[in-house]
Amino acid sequence: MDLIDEKQLQQERSEPCPGTLYLVGTPIGNLGDLSPRAKSILKNVSRIACEDTRRSGQLLKIIKSEVPLLSYHKHNFKSRQSQLLEILERGGSLALISDAGLPGINDPGEELVHAARSNSYEVICIPGPCAATTALVISGLPSERFCFEGFLPKKQSLRKKRLEDISQEQRTTVIYESPHQLIKLLEDLSISCGKERPIQIARELTKRYEESIGKTIEEVTKYFITNKPKGEFTIVLGGNNNKQQNKVSESEALNKLNTLINQGEKSNIAAQKVAEETGYKKKWLYSKLHKRLDK
Repeated sequence: MDLIDEKQLQQERSEPCPGTLYLVGTPIGNLGDLSPRAKSILKNVSRIACEDTRRSGQLLKIIKSEVPLLSYHKHNFKSRQSQLLEILERGGSLALISDAGLPGINDPGEELVHAARSNSYEVICIPGPCAATTALVISGLPSERFCFEGFLPKKQSLRKKRLEDISQEQRTTVIYESPHQLIKLLEDLSISCGKERPIQIARELTKRYEESIGKTIEEVTKYFITNKPKGEFTIVLGGNNNKQQNKVSESEALNKLNTLINQGEKSNIAAQKVAEETGYKKKWLYSKLHKRLDK
């Protein structure tokens, strides 16, 4: 990428623009990470939509912004959306911020962006901190290809399915988790992915007590059983690097399993044989088998 020269700076547009939705990245822990451009937008737009007006109000007070706040969160985004679009319709400008980081990732901001684009309004991102990518780049795990899971589902059936998918994922996976659920997540990952799967857990990113803990699921589980989890956590999980992983598809592996069972093999022994041959987890094969039998 070329260095920015004075001519390029002169060509930058005047902001904020009328009828434009701005997604503004805010600090995830260190106020120094709020960019001058983000600060300017937050001081000059017509309105600011945010998750928590009290929390965002503290940020605006620090940067001396007097722009009115409107709450926009998972409990009211459907009813609030038309009011926010009306601001753009009247030629106003609107900033969307989350409690921390980039809005639109793992929050209802994506719904507002979709609505704005569907109504032909311009949408511009003011880049800023993101816990997922910050944790990824300091993890030491492969980052050329990765997937983001956010918080896993709370419903047990959906959570189990997601864990099965993650266990087979070859790319690095980024997950968010709360401190009181961290050990439970690590125990679930140990069962689905194996205790030796590489992992790094970033805690309190950009804050005073920031730290990153690794190396395997077994090691970090032992660490947090001894050291009570505190703060905000971003989990970076290494991919499934089993060399046999892609030798057969899921359906082929399950067909192999059914064939062995039809030949008289016990289901647990058949699952173990297919796991060794294909690279799929025995537990995953066994669960798929019972789902088929239950239908």
